[in-house]
Amino acid sequence: MKFAILTLGCKTNQAESNYIEKALFELGHEIVDKDLERPEICIINTCAVTAKAEQQSRQLIQRYLKKNVKVIVTGCYSQYYPEKVKAIDSNIIILNNEHKDDVSKIIIPTFSKNFKASERTYIPKRHRPTVKIQDGCNNSCTYCIVPLIRGSARSVPPHKIVREIISYENSGFKEVVLTGIHIGSYGCDLNPPLSISKLLKLILEKTKVIRLRLSSLEVNEVNDELLETMSSDRICKHLHIPLQSGDDKILKNMNRQYTMKEYIKKIQKILYLFGEIGLGTDVIVGFPGEDDKAFRNTEDLIKNIPFTYIHVFSFSPRPGTKAATLPMQVDENSKKERSKKLKILGQEKKRLYIYKNIGKIKNVIVESESEEGFNGTTEDYIKVLIPKNQGVKEGIIFKIMIEKYYKGLAIGKSLNTIQKY
Repeated sequence: MKFAILTLGCKTNQAESNYIEKALFELGHEIVDKDLERPEICIINTCAVTAKAEQQSRQLIQRYLKKNVKVIVTGCYSQYYPEKVKAIDSNIIILNNEHKDDVSKIIIPTFSKNFKASERTYIPKRHRPTVKIQDGCNNSCTYCIVPLIRGSARSVPPHKIVREIISYENSGFKEVVLTGIHIGSYGCDLNPPLSISKLLKLILEKTKVIRLRLSSLEVNEVNDELLETMSSDRICKHLHIPLQSGDDKILKNMNRQYTMKEYIKKIQKILYLFGEIGLGTDVIVGFPGEDDKAFRNTEDLIKNIPFTYIHVFSFSPRPGTKAATLPMQVDENSKKERSKKLKILGQEKKRLYIYKNIGKIKNVIVESESEEGFNGTTEDYIKVLIPKNQGVKEGIIFKIMIEKYYKGLAIGKSLNTIQKY
Protein backbone atom coordinates (compact mmCIF):
# COMPACT_ATOMS: atom_id res chain seq x y z
CA MET A 1 0.00 0.00 0.00
CA LYS A 2 1.26 3.48 -0.86
CA PHE A 3 1.45 5.89 2.06
CA ALA A 4 2.75 9.35 2.91
CA ILE A 5 3.42 11.04 6.26
CA LEU A 6 3.00 14.79 6.79
CA THR A 7 4.54 16.27 9.92
CA LEU A 8 3.89 19.57 11.66
CA GLY A 9 5.57 20.98 14.74
CA CYS A 10 8.58 19.99 16.78
CA LYS A 11 11.56 17.70 16.23
CA THR A 12 9.91 15.16 18.54
CA ASN A 13 7.08 14.86 16.03
CA GLN A 14 9.67 14.45 13.28
CA ALA A 15 11.33 11.61 15.17
CA GLU A 16 7.99 9.90 15.81
CA SER A 17 7.02 10.21 12.14
CA ASN A 18 10.30 8.52 11.22
CA TYR A 19 9.47 5.61 13.54
CA ILE A 20 6.02 5.24 11.95
CA GLU A 21 7.52 5.39 8.46
CA LYS A 22 10.15 2.78 9.33
CA ALA A 23 7.56 0.39 10.79
CA LEU A 24 5.31 0.62 7.73
CA PHE A 25 8.21 0.33 5.30
CA GLU A 26 9.49 -2.82 7.00
CA LEU A 27 5.99 -4.30 6.72
CA GLY A 28 6.19 -4.00 2.96
CA HIS A 29 4.35 -0.73 2.36
CA GLU A 30 5.60 1.85 -0.14
CA ILE A 31 6.57 5.39 0.86
CA VAL A 32 5.55 7.92 -1.79
CA ASP A 33 6.17 11.63 -2.25
CA LYS A 34 2.93 13.39 -1.33
CA ASP A 35 3.54 16.02 -4.04
CA LEU A 36 4.48 13.67 -6.87
CA GLU A 37 2.31 10.60 -6.38
CA ARG A 38 -1.12 10.08 -4.85
CA PRO A 39 -0.89 7.96 -1.67
CA GLU A 40 -3.62 5.53 -0.67
CA ILE A 41 -3.15 6.46 2.98
CA CYS A 42 -2.03 9.79 4.40
CA ILE A 43 -0.85 9.97 8.02
CA ILE A 44 -0.91 13.51 9.39
CA ASN A 45 1.15 14.14 12.53
CA THR A 46 -0.32 17.36 13.91
CA CYS A 47 0.65 20.17 16.28
CA ALA A 48 -1.35 22.35 18.70
CA VAL A 49 1.30 24.56 20.31
CA THR A 50 -0.24 27.69 18.73
CA ALA A 51 -3.51 28.63 17.05
CA LYS A 52 -1.58 28.86 13.75
CA ALA A 53 -0.36 25.27 14.15
CA GLU A 54 -3.95 24.18 14.76
CA GLN A 55 -5.07 25.93 11.58
CA GLN A 56 -2.29 24.32 9.56
CA SER A 57 -3.27 20.92 10.95
CA ARG A 58 -6.90 21.40 9.91
CA GLN A 59 -5.89 22.60 6.47
CA LEU A 60 -3.70 19.55 5.85
CA ILE A 61 -6.46 17.20 6.94
CA GLN A 62 -9.01 18.89 4.68
CA ARG A 63 -6.60 18.98 1.73
CA TYR A 64 -6.00 15.24 1.77
CA LEU A 65 -9.61 14.35 2.38
CA LYS A 66 -10.37 16.18 -0.88
CA LYS A 67 -7.85 13.91 -2.62
CA ASN A 68 -10.07 10.97 -1.63
CA VAL A 69 -7.39 9.16 0.35
CA LYS A 70 -7.69 7.41 3.70
CA VAL A 71 -6.60 9.84 6.42
CA ILE A 72 -5.12 8.86 9.78
CA VAL A 73 -4.52 11.75 12.20
CA THR A 74 -2.23 11.72 15.20
CA GLY A 75 -0.19 14.26 17.16
CA CYS A 76 -1.06 16.98 19.62
CA TYR A 77 -3.95 18.63 17.75
CA SER A 78 -5.96 15.42 17.49
CA GLN A 79 -4.92 14.46 21.02
CA TYR A 80 -6.35 17.64 22.52
CA TYR A 81 -9.21 18.29 20.11
CA PRO A 82 -10.46 14.90 18.84
CA GLU A 83 -13.99 16.27 18.50
CA LYS A 84 -12.76 19.02 16.12
CA VAL A 85 -11.00 16.43 13.96
CA LYS A 86 -14.09 14.22 13.85
CA ALA A 87 -16.16 17.27 12.93
CA ILE A 88 -14.09 17.58 9.74
CA ASP A 89 -14.95 14.00 8.77
CA SER A 90 -16.30 11.24 11.00
CA ASN A 91 -14.39 8.60 9.02
CA ILE A 92 -11.00 9.93 10.07
CA ILE A 93 -8.99 7.51 12.22
CA ILE A 94 -7.47 9.22 15.26
CA LEU A 95 -4.49 7.87 17.19
CA ASN A 96 -3.39 9.37 20.50
CA ASN A 97 0.28 10.24 20.93
CA GLU A 98 0.95 7.19 23.07
CA HIS A 99 -0.54 4.96 20.36
CA LYS A 100 1.32 6.36 17.36
CA ASP A 101 3.16 3.07 16.93
CA ASP A 102 -0.19 1.35 16.41
CA VAL A 103 -0.45 2.77 12.88
CA SER A 104 1.27 -0.35 11.58
CA LYS A 105 -1.46 -2.50 13.18
CA ILE A 106 -4.25 -0.51 11.53
CA ILE A 107 -2.84 -0.72 8.02
CA ILE A 108 -2.98 -4.30 6.73
CA PRO A 109 0.42 -5.44 5.42
CA THR A 110 0.61 -5.93 1.66
CA PHE A 111 3.63 -8.21 1.42
CA SER A 112 3.53 -11.78 0.20
CA LYS A 113 3.92 -14.86 2.40
CA ASN A 114 7.59 -15.04 1.38
CA PHE A 115 8.28 -11.42 2.39
CA LYS A 116 11.03 -10.88 4.98
CA ALA A 117 11.43 -7.57 6.75
CA SER A 118 15.19 -8.10 6.80
CA GLU A 119 15.19 -7.79 3.00
CA ARG A 120 14.27 -4.11 3.24
CA THR A 121 16.50 -1.49 4.83
CA TYR A 122 14.82 1.72 5.89
CA ILE A 123 16.88 4.85 5.26
CA PRO A 124 15.50 8.16 6.64
CA LYS A 125 15.23 11.00 4.14
CA ARG A 126 17.02 13.46 6.41
CA HIS A 127 20.81 13.36 6.56
CA ARG A 128 20.60 14.54 10.19
CA PRO A 129 18.01 12.13 11.63
CA THR A 130 16.34 12.87 14.96
CA VAL A 131 16.56 10.45 17.88
CA LYS A 132 13.84 10.78 20.51
CA ILE A 133 15.37 10.40 23.98
CA GLN A 134 12.37 11.36 26.11
CA ASP A 135 8.77 12.54 26.08
CA GLY A 136 6.62 14.74 28.33
CA CYS A 137 7.45 17.67 30.58
CA ASN A 138 7.36 18.32 34.34
CA ASN A 139 7.45 22.11 34.00
CA SER A 140 4.33 24.23 34.35
CA CYS A 141 4.86 27.23 32.09
CA THR A 142 1.57 29.10 32.21
CA TYR A 143 1.31 29.50 28.42
CA CYS A 144 2.14 25.92 27.42
CA ILE A 145 -0.37 23.25 26.47
CA VAL A 146 2.25 20.54 25.90
CA PRO A 147 2.31 19.00 29.43
CA LEU A 148 -1.47 18.67 29.24
CA ILE A 149 -1.10 16.69 26.02
CA ARG A 150 2.19 14.85 26.45
CA GLY A 151 2.08 14.19 30.20
CA SER A 152 4.98 14.04 32.64
CA ALA A 153 8.62 13.47 31.67
CA ARG A 154 9.44 9.92 30.57
CA SER A 155 12.92 8.87 29.47
CA VAL A 156 13.84 6.34 26.79
CA PRO A 157 16.19 3.72 28.30
CA PRO A 158 19.80 4.55 27.40
CA HIS A 159 20.51 1.18 25.77
CA LYS A 160 17.67 1.77 23.28
CA ILE A 161 19.03 5.23 22.42
CA VAL A 162 22.55 3.87 21.92
CA ARG A 163 21.24 1.01 19.78
CA GLU A 164 19.35 3.41 17.51
CA ILE A 165 22.37 5.70 17.13
CA ILE A 166 24.66 2.75 16.34
CA SER A 167 22.23 1.68 13.60
CA TYR A 168 22.44 5.15 12.06
CA GLU A 169 26.21 5.12 12.35
CA ASN A 170 26.41 1.70 10.69
CA SER A 171 24.19 3.02 7.87
CA GLY A 172 26.67 5.81 7.17
CA PHE A 173 24.94 8.74 8.84
CA LYS A 174 27.28 11.43 10.14
CA GLU A 175 25.07 13.33 12.58
CA VAL A 176 22.03 12.72 14.79
CA VAL A 177 19.94 15.24 16.70
CA LEU A 178 18.91 14.23 20.21
CA THR A 179 15.41 15.47 20.78
CA GLY A 180 12.42 15.28 23.10
CA ILE A 181 9.86 17.53 24.71
CA HIS A 182 12.18 18.42 27.61
CA ILE A 183 15.57 16.77 27.08
CA GLY A 184 17.17 18.57 30.02
CA SER A 185 15.05 16.39 32.32
CA TYR A 186 16.44 13.23 30.75
CA GLY A 187 16.94 10.41 33.24
CA CYS A 188 15.08 11.94 36.20
CA ASP A 189 12.57 9.07 36.09
CA LEU A 190 15.07 6.25 35.60
CA ASN A 191 16.32 3.93 38.34
CA PRO A 192 19.06 4.75 39.05
CA PRO A 193 18.62 8.35 37.82
CA LEU A 194 20.69 9.50 34.86
CA SER A 195 21.44 12.88 33.28
CA ILE A 196 21.74 14.23 29.76
CA SER A 197 25.50 14.61 30.35
CA LYS A 198 25.93 10.97 31.34
CA LEU A 199 23.84 9.91 28.34
CA LEU A 200 26.14 11.89 26.04
CA LYS A 201 29.21 10.28 27.60
CA LEU A 202 27.68 6.83 27.10
CA ILE A 203 26.95 7.57 23.43
CA LEU A 204 30.49 8.86 22.90
CA GLU A 205 31.85 5.70 24.48
CA LYS A 206 29.68 3.29 22.48
CA THR A 207 29.90 5.00 19.08
CA LYS A 208 32.89 6.07 17.00
CA VAL A 209 32.32 8.74 14.37
CA ILE A 210 28.81 10.11 14.48
CA ARG A 211 28.32 13.80 15.34
CA LEU A 212 25.85 14.65 18.12
CA ARG A 213 23.61 17.70 18.31
CA LEU A 214 21.32 18.69 21.17
CA SER A 215 17.92 20.20 20.62
CA SER A 216 16.40 22.78 23.00
CA LEU A 217 17.64 23.01 26.62
CA GLU A 218 16.48 25.24 29.46
CA VAL A 219 19.13 27.66 30.69
CA ASN A 220 19.19 26.24 34.24
CA GLU A 221 19.84 22.76 32.82
CA VAL A 222 23.07 23.81 31.11
CA ASN A 223 25.29 22.91 34.07
CA ASP A 224 29.05 22.50 34.49
CA GLU A 225 28.91 18.76 33.80
CA LEU A 226 27.13 19.30 30.49
CA LEU A 227 29.52 22.07 29.43
CA GLU A 228 32.50 19.85 30.25
CA THR A 229 31.00 17.01 28.21
CA MET A 230 30.41 19.37 25.29
CA SER A 231 34.16 19.92 24.97
CA SER A 232 34.23 16.72 22.88
CA ASP A 233 34.88 17.41 19.18
CA ARG A 234 31.97 15.14 18.33
CA ILE A 235 29.37 17.27 20.09
CA CYS A 236 28.22 20.23 17.97
CA LYS A 237 29.05 23.62 19.43
CA HIS A 238 25.46 24.73 19.19
CA LEU A 239 22.89 25.29 21.94
CA HIS A 240 19.28 26.36 21.62
CA ILE A 241 18.29 28.00 24.93
CA PRO A 242 14.78 29.52 25.10
CA LEU A 243 14.58 33.06 26.46
CA GLN A 244 10.81 33.68 26.04
CA SER A 245 11.04 37.17 27.58
CA GLY A 246 13.68 39.67 28.67
CA ASP A 247 11.53 41.04 31.47
CA ASP A 248 11.60 39.51 34.95
CA LYS A 249 7.96 40.30 35.69
CA ILE A 250 6.82 38.56 32.51
CA LEU A 251 9.11 35.61 33.20
CA LYS A 252 7.56 35.23 36.64
CA ASN A 253 4.05 35.30 35.18
CA MET A 254 5.15 32.70 32.63
CA ASN A 255 6.40 30.57 35.54
CA ARG A 256 9.84 30.34 33.97
CA GLN A 257 12.40 29.11 36.48
CA TYR A 258 15.10 31.79 36.05
CA THR A 259 15.68 35.53 36.17
CA MET A 260 17.30 37.65 33.51
CA LYS A 261 20.41 38.02 35.66
CA GLU A 262 20.71 34.22 35.87
CA TYR A 263 20.11 33.82 32.13
CA ILE A 264 22.77 36.38 31.20
CA LYS A 265 25.30 34.91 33.64
CA LYS A 266 24.91 31.43 32.13
CA ILE A 267 25.20 32.73 28.56
CA GLN A 268 28.37 34.60 29.51
CA LYS A 269 29.85 31.39 30.91
CA ILE A 270 29.00 29.46 27.73
CA LEU A 271 30.62 32.16 25.58
CA TYR A 272 33.70 32.22 27.82
CA LEU A 273 34.17 28.46 27.43
CA PHE A 274 33.32 28.05 23.75
CA GLY A 275 33.72 31.45 22.11
CA GLU A 276 31.83 31.44 18.83
CA ILE A 277 29.30 28.77 19.70
CA GLY A 278 26.02 28.89 17.80
CA LEU A 279 23.32 30.21 20.14
CA GLY A 280 19.66 30.02 19.23
CA THR A 281 16.64 31.05 21.25
CA ASP A 282 12.83 31.26 21.37
CA VAL A 283 10.94 34.44 22.25
CA ILE A 284 7.23 34.97 22.88
CA VAL A 285 5.84 38.44 22.20
CA GLY A 286 2.51 39.73 23.47
CA PHE A 287 2.28 37.65 26.64
CA PRO A 288 -0.46 39.07 28.92
CA GLY A 289 0.85 42.14 30.74
CA GLU A 290 3.70 42.77 28.29
CA ASP A 291 3.62 46.56 27.97
CA ASP A 292 6.01 48.68 25.89
CA LYS A 293 8.59 48.74 28.66
CA ALA A 294 8.60 44.96 29.06
CA PHE A 295 8.95 44.52 25.31
CA ARG A 296 11.86 47.00 25.19
CA ASN A 297 13.57 44.99 27.94
CA THR A 298 13.31 41.91 25.74
CA GLU A 299 14.48 43.78 22.66
CA ASP A 300 17.45 45.33 24.47
CA LEU A 301 18.50 42.02 25.97
CA ILE A 302 18.47 40.31 22.57
CA LYS A 303 20.56 43.12 21.12
CA ASN A 304 23.18 42.58 23.81
CA ILE A 305 23.44 38.78 23.56
CA PRO A 306 25.21 37.33 20.49
CA PHE A 307 22.40 35.01 19.44
CA THR A 308 22.95 33.54 16.00
CA TYR A 309 19.25 33.06 15.24
CA ILE A 310 15.89 33.72 16.94
CA HIS A 311 12.53 31.95 16.72
CA VAL A 312 9.78 34.49 17.39
CA PHE A 313 6.26 33.47 18.42
CA SER A 314 3.22 35.65 19.07
CA PHE A 315 1.45 34.65 22.27
CA SER A 316 -1.43 32.35 21.47
CA PRO A 317 -3.85 31.67 24.36
CA ARG A 318 -4.21 27.90 24.73
CA PRO A 319 -7.44 26.64 26.30
CA GLY A 320 -6.74 24.98 29.63
CA THR A 321 -3.65 27.04 30.44
CA LYS A 322 -3.39 29.70 33.13
CA ALA A 323 -2.10 32.35 30.72
CA ALA A 324 -5.29 32.13 28.66
CA THR A 325 -7.23 33.59 31.60
CA LEU A 326 -4.75 36.24 32.72
CA PRO A 327 -5.82 39.91 32.58
CA MET A 328 -4.14 42.53 30.36
CA GLN A 329 -4.22 40.47 27.17
CA VAL A 330 -2.22 42.18 24.40
CA ASP A 331 -4.00 43.21 21.19
CA GLU A 332 -3.15 41.46 17.93
CA ASN A 333 -1.76 44.56 16.20
CA SER A 334 0.80 45.04 18.98
CA LYS A 335 1.78 41.39 18.75
CA LYS A 336 2.33 41.68 15.00
CA GLU A 337 4.37 44.85 15.34
CA ARG A 338 6.58 43.42 18.09
CA SER A 339 7.00 40.13 16.26
CA LYS A 340 8.10 41.97 13.12
CA LYS A 341 10.69 43.98 15.06
CA LEU A 342 12.24 40.89 16.65
CA LYS A 343 12.26 38.95 13.38
CA ILE A 344 14.17 41.79 11.71
CA LEU A 345 16.55 41.82 14.68
CA GLY A 346 16.98 38.05 14.35
CA GLN A 347 17.85 38.37 10.66
CA GLU A 348 20.46 40.96 11.52
CA LYS A 349 21.90 38.71 14.24
CA LYS A 350 22.22 35.88 11.73
CA ARG A 351 23.89 38.16 9.17
CA LEU A 352 26.40 39.46 11.71
CA TYR A 353 27.33 35.94 12.83
CA ILE A 354 27.95 34.81 9.26
CA TYR A 355 30.02 37.93 8.51
CA LYS A 356 32.03 37.22 11.65
CA ASN A 357 32.85 33.78 10.27
CA ILE A 358 33.90 34.80 6.76
CA GLY A 359 37.29 33.30 6.02
CA LYS A 360 36.93 30.63 8.71
CA ILE A 361 36.98 26.89 8.13
CA LYS A 362 33.93 24.87 9.19
CA ASN A 363 32.75 21.28 9.08
CA VAL A 364 29.48 21.12 7.17
CA ILE A 365 27.19 18.15 6.65
CA VAL A 366 25.72 18.30 3.13
CA GLU A 367 21.97 17.71 3.33
CA SER A 368 20.37 18.44 -0.04
CA GLU A 369 20.97 19.59 -3.59
CA SER A 370 19.18 22.50 -5.26
CA GLU A 371 19.56 24.43 -8.51
CA GLU A 372 22.00 26.79 -6.81
CA GLY A 373 24.19 24.07 -5.30
CA PHE A 374 24.41 21.95 -2.16
CA ASN A 375 22.84 22.94 1.14
CA GLY A 376 24.31 22.01 4.48
CA THR A 377 24.70 22.80 8.17
CA THR A 378 27.88 23.54 10.10
CA GLU A 379 28.63 22.28 13.59
CA ASP A 380 27.57 25.69 14.98
CA TYR A 381 24.34 25.67 12.94
CA ILE A 382 25.20 28.03 10.11
CA LYS A 383 23.18 27.21 7.01
CA VAL A 384 25.59 27.02 4.07
CA LEU A 385 25.20 26.96 0.30
CA ILE A 386 28.08 25.32 -1.58
CA PRO A 387 28.06 26.05 -5.32
CA LYS A 388 28.15 23.01 -7.61
CA ASN A 389 31.21 21.32 -9.10
CA GLN A 390 33.20 21.41 -5.87
CA GLY A 391 33.37 17.68 -5.24
CA VAL A 392 30.81 17.46 -2.44
CA LYS A 393 27.88 15.08 -2.10
CA GLU A 394 24.93 14.58 0.21
CA GLY A 395 25.31 12.91 3.58
CA ILE A 396 29.03 13.60 4.03
CA ILE A 397 30.78 16.09 6.32
CA PHE A 398 33.23 18.27 4.39
CA LYS A 399 35.57 21.03 5.40
CA ILE A 400 34.55 24.33 3.84
CA MET A 401 35.63 27.94 4.08
CA ILE A 402 32.91 30.55 4.44
CA GLU A 403 33.38 33.13 1.67
CA LYS A 404 30.43 35.51 1.95
CA TYR A 405 26.90 36.19 3.13
CA TYR A 406 23.99 36.03 0.69
CA LYS A 407 20.27 36.27 1.44
CA GLY A 408 20.35 34.69 4.88
CA LEU A 409 22.89 32.00 3.95
CA ALA A 410 26.64 31.57 4.13
CA ILE A 411 28.29 30.81 0.80
CA GLY A 412 30.97 28.20 1.31
CA LYS A 413 33.93 27.01 -0.71
CA SER A 414 34.67 23.32 -0.37
CA LEU A 415 38.21 22.42 0.63
CA ASN A 416 37.33 18.96 -0.75
CA THR A 417 38.39 17.32 2.49
CA ILE A 418 36.12 14.81 4.19
CA GLN A 419 36.03 15.35 7.94
CA LYS A 420 36.51 12.25 10.09
CA TYR A 421 36.08 12.49 13.85
